[in-house]
Amino acid sequence: MTESFLHYLWELQYFNKELLLTTKGEEILIFHPGQKNTHAGPDFFNARIRIGDMEWVGSVEIHIHASGWIEHRHNVDPAYENVILHVVWKDDKPVKRDNGSRLPTLELRNRVDSELLLHFRRLMHSPEIVPCSSKLNTVSPLVKFSMLDKVLVERLAAKAKEIQETFQRNNNDWEETCFQLLARNFGFKVNSDPFKQLAQSLPFKFLLKHADKLLQVEALLFGQAGFLEDENDEAYYQLLQREYKLLGQKYQLFAHRLNKVQWRFLRLRPANFPTLRIAQLASLVYYRKNLFSSILAIDSVKGLTAFFSVRQSDYWLHHFQFFKAWKEAVNTLGRASIQNIIINTVAPILVAYGKSKNEQVYIDRAVSILQNLHAESNHITKQWETLGMDAGNAFDSQAMVELYNNYCLRRRCLSCKIGTALVNPRKP
Repeated sequence: MTESFLHYLWELQYFNKELLLTTKGEEILIFHPGQKNTHAGPDFFNARIRIGDMEWVGSVEIHIHASGWIEHRHNVDPAYENVILHVVWKDDKPVKRDNGSRLPTLELRNRVDSELLLHFRRLMHSPEIVPCSSKLNTVSPLVKFSMLDKVLVERLAAKAKEIQETFQRNNNDWEETCFQLLARNFGFKVNSDPFKQLAQSLPFKFLLKHADKLLQVEALLFGQAGFLEDENDEAYYQLLQREYKLLGQKYQLFAHRLNKVQWRFLRLRPANFPTLRIAQLASLVYYRKNLFSSILAIDSVKGLTAFFSVRQSDYWLHHFQFFKAWKEAVNTLGRASIQNIIINTVAPILVAYGKSKNEQVYIDRAVSILQNLHAESNHITKQWETLGMDAGNAFDSQAMVELYNNYCLRRRCLSCKIGTALVNPRKP
């Protein structure tokens, strides 16, 4: 038995309510079970219940055993003084209020349908990573789509919250925030942390002052990243060193620059080397300038793809890293990388901005963009495919990632519409 299952039973009232009595024999009539509390304090609030001849409005607390009230020290917590009913699986110990009166208690263990219990236990004890794997094909497509919609909204909201926190740390500067988010995304997981540190150590306003000269933008980024500490007679490299020495001193950047060893090259394809990604980021700043305001003005996947399709400087058309020329031409930022940036940075920042300004149009645009992008292909989406759930677009694939990571892996089946449909299939 789990408390989450008891919460589920109480919230949806999935138990026998005939001759409903407290453990002391008082009649119970439930008008409203209350609203689930996601913060500290009793589990449900604003419940309306008649106990005996008295109607109460207050909180409901839930435990597997009644003794949990004492174990969790609710008896000395003022936040629990307005609890009107204690709902438990087993009443193993009488619980009293401060004034000595017994707290009304409802025991559920003999009031729950055995089939519902069996479905719940099978789901919870499933050895599969996705607990409902063996039964997923029995769930209505409408339930599945509804759950994907729910988790996609949750995923975007969580990302938007992080972005808004970054925005506040940046003194409410959207351009700075956008640059930091894009820079982190250019790290593509393996180098996301050093890219984030790079962006935080080099204010975007300094880059904008020199955004009309690509060499200076590159010098600031490569120098601050720690890649200009070697001795080499290559002309381009020496130009970068000279520019960074002047600009780094001017803006007092040296104390915050990264060390080259922070960057990872091992087991990366050359196209993902951080040196090439920095060069591509520099070109984006050079060609596009005010990144956030430009992105805000684009309302299509085609427009965003064109926005990020910039050509790196000549040197980086023939190099993946310093001093090692490549025989064949080096590609510019690829379509898959651009799609990754649109999914993981552009869409969330549109949601964050829309929420901050209370303008639904930007949130709707983010959703539309995801719906018009190809679905991602990764180990999570492939696992869903084997279970009969195919991602039609990036909206679906992002939702599947969220569902897998925050529900399946955490066994939150009773918070999932698919899980609850399997636990009690007789309910709509």
